[in-house]
Amino acid sequence: MKLLILSDTHGNYPLAIKALEMAGQIDQIIHLGDGIDDARIIEEITGHRIIKVPGNCDLSAPEPREILTVLAGKLFLVTHGDNYNVKAGLARLHKKACDENADIVLYGHTHASFAGELDGMLFVNPGCLRYKWPITSYAIISIDADRASARICPISA
Repeated sequence: MKLLILSDTHGNYPLAIKALEMAGQIDQIIHLGDGIDDARIIEEITGHRIIKVPGNCDLSAPEPREILTVLAGKLFLVTHGDNYNVKAGLARLHKKACDENADIVLYGHTHASFAGELDGMLFVNPGCLRYKWPITSYAIISIDADRASARICPISA
């Protein structure tokens, strides 16, 4: 299974569409907020159903602020991250992930990409796709059999 992970598009859905084109064949798109309207536009344009959560800038969005979902046999914790103060570190999000027994944790909010393991859990922040942001990126997660891996993919307008 191949997943495209997006976050913090902040109105720049055209760059998200470019990321989708660059990613090639994918099985699922996940948007981590601060641009949930962008996720809806991408759904309309592409016909892909997107798993999405709102961020702190997505005022009055009806979607839940976090989701637990199973994809390819892995339990994903999907959140924007602001509720866990991820700009100050991953301690609170790590505790939540441990409490939920998550395999993969997806978060945004910091605008800084990250992909790495903490206590056997894969944590991924795809970075930011905001207009005029100095470094823009998305993430690809691949799940083969029982192994999951992530890579950060730089992209420019």
